[in-house]
Amino acid sequence: MSQLPAIGQPAPAFSATNQDDKTLTLLDFQGSWLILYFYPKDNTPGCTTEAIDFSQKQAEWENLNVKVLGVSPDSVKSHCKFIEKHSLTVQLLSDPDHEVAESYGVWGLKKFMGKEYMGIIRSTFLIDPSGNIAYVWPSVKVKGHVESVLAKVKELA
Repeated sequence: MSQLPAIGQPAPAFSATNQDDKTLTLLDFQGSWLILYFYPKDNTPGCTTEAIDFSQKQAEWENLNVKVLGVSPDSVKSHCKFIEKHSLTVQLLSDPDHEVAESYGVWGLKKFMGKEYMGIIRSTFLIDPSGNIAYVWPSVKVKGHVESVLAKVKELA
């Protein structure tokens, strides 16, 4: 795993396709707070809970001028099905070559049931309206995570 960007540093630039097949970049979110959360896979238990939790706070994010983007290696088609199945309001970026994940230092070695493999290490970044890293949550545990992100946004915004 490469290094996570530090608080105060400029957020790594990115360009990726969302569920509507539209390319989004970091510059598209200048002037807004941005929650960029990385998750391993659509429609798995933890990832579904996290996406639903972020979606359920949509009105609060809007009131605080916060945009929310989820990023995983899944395809645009997979993201469409995931959003539809769970009525998600967050935008999801497809990062099949894990370029965005690598630039944020969240692509790394994982272990599951005795096997080692490369994958997304669930992490969240809060990016300020100027495009700098305002806060980082490395190796996220899903339960209570969205509430802690919301509390931090309220504190900093």
